[in-house]
Formats: sequence, structure tokens, C-alpha cells
Amino acid sequence: MERPPLAWRSTAVVAASLVAVLLLLGERYGYHRDELYFRVLSEHPAWGYVDQPPLTPLIARLSIALFGDTLFALKVFPALAAALLVALATLVTRELGGGRVAQAVAALGVATGAYTLVAGHSMLTLSFDLPFWVAAGLFAVKALRREDPRWWLAFGVVTGLATYNKLLIAMLVLGIAAGLLLAGPRRVLASPWLWAGAAVALVLAVPNLLYQATHGWPQLTMAAALSEGEGDEQRLLFVPMQFGLFGPVVAVIAGFGWWRLWKDRRVRAIAVAFPVAAVLTVLSGGRFDYTGGLVLLLFTAGCVSVEAAGRVRAAVAALALNGLLCATIALPLLPVDRLAATPVPEVNEVARESVGWPEFAAAVRGILDSLPPEERGRAIVLTGSYGEQGALARAGIPRVYSGQNQLHQYGPPPDTGTVAVAVNIGRRRMYRQYTTCEQRAVVDNRVGVDNELQGMPVFLCRGLKGPWRAAWPFYQHYS
Repeated sequence: MERPPLAWRSTAVVAASLVAVLLLLGERYGYHRDELYFRVLSEHPAWGYVDQPPLTPLIARLSIALFGDTLFALKVFPALAAALLVALATLVTRELGGGRVAQAVAALGVATGAYTLVAGHSMLTLSFDLPFWVAAGLFAVKALRREDPRWWLAFGVVTGLATYNKLLIAMLVLGIAAGLLLAGPRRVLASPWLWAGAAVALVLAVPNLLYQATHGWPQLTMAAALSEGEGDEQRLLFVPMQFGLFGPVVAVIAGFGWWRLWKDRRVRAIAVAFPVAAVLTVLSGGRFDYTGGLVLLLFTAGCVSVEAAGRVRAAVAALALNGLLCATIALPLLPVDRLAATPVPEVNEVARESVGWPEFAAAVRGILDSLPPEERGRAIVLTGSYGEQGALARAGIPRVYSGQNQLHQYGPPPDTGTVAVAVNIGRRRMYRQYTTCEQRAVVDNRVGVDNELQGMPVFLCRGLKGPWRAAWPFYQHYS
């Protein structure tokens, strides 16, 4: 099958411009809590962690080794991953029959979508998950539309590698498998190349799966905790946020893309994959962004329809407005002291939780510095979340412990810690181990952003009641 020419110039310009903007704005606010967490995990390389596979912490470790222990260092690979995402989306558009114009529209829409900008601006698991999904979609399209089953091997390689970042790639596999079974072409299911690709994916995923099996499948425990805590809210948000993931214009074009895929019997399975993944997400109480990679695949097909209908100018104008809205929400364009007066913190968790960490660390350090020397030398710090623990570790404060997720594995605190500064662990946990706890400070991020740190009380506890080894299991929690 002859493919249209590749629009490499427009793709390169859009991708390079995206990287430049992301890196230019990378240090405007501060670390996001996940970046602080990955920095800590990067110091403990492993085959896996209780809440995630090893890839993103490993990339954080590589970033720090190459570029230094700075905020900017953690921005480089997400920005490059966003550029790769743009290139992959262009290739999918071309594979679906889109010419240079359709490919340019796809590059523009993907580069300026809200979740692309969020993922490209901060080091998140999402930053690398989106390229994995779109790369897998590209190879599935090649296998189906070209009727060349050898591409299932490449699909297997990508999905196997993707398990080292998130296990969610299984939803794409299940969605396409369900699509082939329900909508065909079913003969693909009998292809030895398809099963060879499945075998490759499984072999590549074995070390990751072995870690899960030998550690009691901790990510299932993590997923259950998230569903219990946030499942109902995520179900309510699922439908409206499909329009917010990359902006409403991208969502509308993706709708046309779904119809285009459905009409083409060769790739109808990919159209079916979206509702299958959506149903799985809603039933499990998963996050609304779990379908983000599929939305991009539908959008690439929609760009082909835009070109075919001769609606390119209208689409470009609409995508430009869509991009402006997304950039205002997703990127740190606003001065940090103006942020609280806007709706941005309400809709962009990454921006909201990137503010106030230096003030938080200063509040804790101030209490530690106020202690007599004999107490200061043995004092510990107890935190309720990985962001707090990561911020204090980044500030150079020693003997910091948290029971959240993987950090619980790095405890318990020493029994010499008869004095503790405690933040965000709850009175029940504080008084489980200490006789007295008094509030000594309140965190103020100084810009009025209403996030998890703002107004957080900081306590000083004394009088250790019992050995930490016995009490530490009660501090473990997943969120």
C-alpha cells in the first residue's frame, strides 16, 4: 500500500518548538510532588516498587547523572518524550492515509493538547506512557491496514517495554483484542505473527511480572486503594474529562476519527478499543486519563477526515484557540503570585502541587534548628506523603520517614528518635508513638495557592512510647 509523503519539516518544527517552550518554562514554579518522589526512588534502583514499575525512577536517575541534581534536569526527558509523541502521532496519521496537511494538523493538535503539555512539562509516569501507547497504536495500524502481520512483533516489543513504566498498557492490548474478536478481522487472531508478538511482550515483561508475583502483587493493592479512595469521583469525571484531556477541539476531531476507523473494516478493532478501555476504566474506578493514548489515536484518524473534507483552515484556527486555552491551564505561564486568583489550580493538579515546597522545608528546618543540641542530633521527621518526604530530602534534612507507598519500605525510624517533627500523619499516628505533640508551625506558601501544603500544621512530638519496629506497620498506607 502506497503511503503519502511524510511531512517531516512541519513535524520537526512543531516538535522542536514544543521542546524549546517546555524547557524554557520548566523551572518557573518548582518541583511537582511526583518529581520529588522519583528523585528519592532514583536513589534506590530496583526491578519495581509497590506503586509502579521501575522505568520513570530510572529515567530520573539518568537525568540527574547527566544534567545534575536540579529541577531542570528532571524536565529534559519529559520534553523529549513529548516531541517523540508528536512524531509518532504524525506517523499514525500518515499510516491512516493522511497527507502532509493532515500530518501537520495532527502535529499541531497533539503538541498543544493539555495532557501533552502537562506530561512534557513535568516528569510523570504519564510523560512516557503516552508515547508507548501511540507507538503501540502505530504498529497495530501498520499490521491491520497493510495486512502485514509481521508488525505484531513490533507491537509486542513496545507493549512489553511499556510494562516497565505502567501496567496500564494491558488495557490497550485488551481493547484491541476485544475489537478483533467483536468487529474483526477475526482471521488476524489465527496469525502466528500475532501470537509471536504476544510471546515477545510476555518475555519482555517477565522481570516486571516476577517482581509483582514475588512481592504479593503490590500494584493490585495500590489500584484497589486508589479505587476505594477516588473511584466514585473518577467515574463522575470520566466523560467530561475526555473533552478536557487534550482540549475540546481535539476531542471533537477524535470523535470524527472514531467514525473513520469504524468505517474501515481493516482497523475497526481500534475504534472498538476505546469504548472497551473506557468501560474497564469506569468499572475499576481508574483515573479518567487512562484512555489518553487512545484519544490521541482517534484524533490522528480525525485529522485525515479534516483533510479529506477540506476543513483544514477551520481546524487549524480552532486548534490554535484550543492550544491557547490548554497552554494557559497546563503550563506555568502565569506568575506564581497571580496563580491563586485564577481557576488554574483547581483544574491543574501539577501546577497546584508545584508550589510551596521550599516554605514547607523551611518550616520543618526551623523547628529542628530550635531544638537543644542533644535533641537535634537524634530527632527524626515523620511525613504523611511522598512529596513531603521528597521535599525534605531535597533540602538536605536527614532522618525523614514516611509510610506512604514505597517509602514505607525504607523504614522504620531508629528507636533513638525520641523526638520527632510530624507533618500530615494524623493525631492517631502521632499519639501511637509519642506521649506529647504540640503544634509549632503552620506552612504558608506565601502566594495563597490552596494546595495540600497550605495551612498544614507542623508538630513537635516527644516521649517515645515503644520500639518503632513494632509500630511501623501501622504507618503504611497507599494513595
